[in-house]
Amino acid sequence: MEDFLQNYGFLLVTLVQQSLLAMSLYFPLMAGQLSLASPGYYALGGYIAAIMATNEYFAAWRDTLGWVIFPLEWLIAALASAVLALFVGIPSLRLRGIYLALATIAFVEILRVICLNLEITGGAIGIFGIPQLFESRLSYIWTFGPLLLIMLFFSYRLNRSRVGRAFKAIREDELAAGAMGINSTRYKVLAFVIGAVLAGVVGAMSAPFLNTWNARQGTFDASIAYLAYVLIGGSRSIWGPMLGAVLLTVLPEVLRPLKDSRLIINGMVLVFASIYLPQGIAGALDRLKNIAVRKLGFIRSEK
Repeated sequence: MEDFLQNYGFLLVTLVQQSLLAMSLYFPLMAGQLSLASPGYYALGGYIAAIMATNEYFAAWRDTLGWVIFPLEWLIAALASAVLALFVGIPSLRLRGIYLALATIAFVEILRVICLNLEITGGAIGIFGIPQLFESRLSYIWTFGPLLLIMLFFSYRLNRSRVGRAFKAIREDELAAGAMGINSTRYKVLAFVIGAVLAGVVGAMSAPFLNTWNARQGTFDASIAYLAYVLIGGSRSIWGPMLGAVLLTVLPEVLRPLKDSRLIINGMVLVFASIYLPQGIAGALDRLKNIAVRKLGFIRSEK
């Protein structure tokens, strides 16, 4: 067991990290918004943590605060992501569907190009030698793990709250929701900000975990990967993003002995899930549970 954790500790922590990033897309989708901006906020949070951890202007803070500098980085990343999400979200969320997706992809690319050309972000090379919070990579489960539990509980409570019901009403029919007195713009921006804050905090946590940070952290490819997590896992369940992230992160590792052939199998799994699991893995599990409950009730009624 110890050897397993030693060999696969990085992968285990990555599973939790990717689950959190998938959840950052879940909240806008909950309000019916196809936003692909999460990699941009993830990159922003990581850059904030990397700069605060390595830049000489923050040396006095690091010496004075010690390990407290890490939670401070997470807080600043959350605030910066929230402010930028408001700045981007208010005008862009007037768009719908594919047009919103294109606008958020453009935001990710603009942020990436800016980071490539700034000296403080290390340009194309990035920032290296970021101080570690833990000596072991597996120990980072104590930062990502509690955050995942908090977000699962938050999602559970949100789904049963007035705000969550407003999100779902907007997703199902925005015009009908507006007729019922729901301020769709306010709730869409709120969902957008929640996802951005989560992605920013995960980015700030990931910088010391990865020990390096560059513009490749926030790309169009990452946007598609996070979206695949949510769609394959199920966009209407709090467990869906996590299930999709675990499956699509573990699958390439399991198929690694197949070398290049694993990419074909990985693609076939995505196509199969898209066609035969329109509600994702979580939706399929819910249907199986409902069938089992109905059959069990039928058997009991016969008795």
